[in-house]
Amino acid sequence: MVTLTGRSALVTGASSGIGAVVAEALAAAGARVGVVARRKDRLEQVLARCREHAPDSALWTADLAELDAIPDLAAAVEREFGGVDILVNNAGMPKRRRVQDLSPAETEDVMRLNYLSPVRLTLALLPGMIRRGRGHLVAVGSVAARLGPPHEAAYAASKAALTAFWESLAVDLDGTGVRAHVVQPALIAGTELFTLPGNEEPISDLSDALPPREVADAILDLVGSGGFERYVPGWFSEMASGKAADVDAFVDGVKEWTRDRLQP
Repeated sequence: MVTLTGRSALVTGASSGIGAVVAEALAAAGARVGVVARRKDRLEQVLARCREHAPDSALWTADLAELDAIPDLAAAVEREFGGVDILVNNAGMPKRRRVQDLSPAETEDVMRLNYLSPVRLTLALLPGMIRRGRGHLVAVGSVAARLGPPHEAAYAASKAALTAFWESLAVDLDGTGVRAHVVQPALIAGTELFTLPGNEEPISDLSDALPPREVADAILDLVGSGGFERYVPGWFSEMASGKAADVDAFVDGVKEWTRDRLQP
């Protein structure tokens, strides 16, 4: 367990699923945790569990798709906490639909929440981290960022953009004391990505879903080790490297897999 006593963390999308479990894990590791999401009633439950370990934890209700409000949110958190040492950008939305059925507005909504909002929040909190000479910027991506799954074009593109930004961020921050990390989960149980309206039924077998705690453990490991990227489960890194070695064969394989899954 990484010891984070005296550190402050901010977790977005913290009202349920991965975000809630990550917030509680950070609190158990000693951090004072700020939780952010739209649903105050659920946030209050998460906050109560965080306060069992870190009594000074706090919550902020916000719709992170409202991009112009993000600087005020960041300023409020910094005033309350005196700075943020760990930012976990977890808030996101799915859009499971064939490209032929996507609207431009839907793709823009996904990009706004999944990519632009974490970038805005990161840029708002980054100057304080650089001044203090320390910090951890975590992005919760997806294996979709590297593997382009079927019927996930909007979601995969948003996570790919986030991953690309984080790679450059990691390089640009060299020597500042601020580290960038990205975790790429596959199927995770207990999230709402598979049940939200306006999405197709998942093609993948959800019985293979892993508990959110595995994502929390990966984030704690990255913060403790200073590493850049972790897949959950770890063997997905081999799939990503295999794709990079022969993209044509990978795409053909995914086409075949999809046809098999969609056959009546």
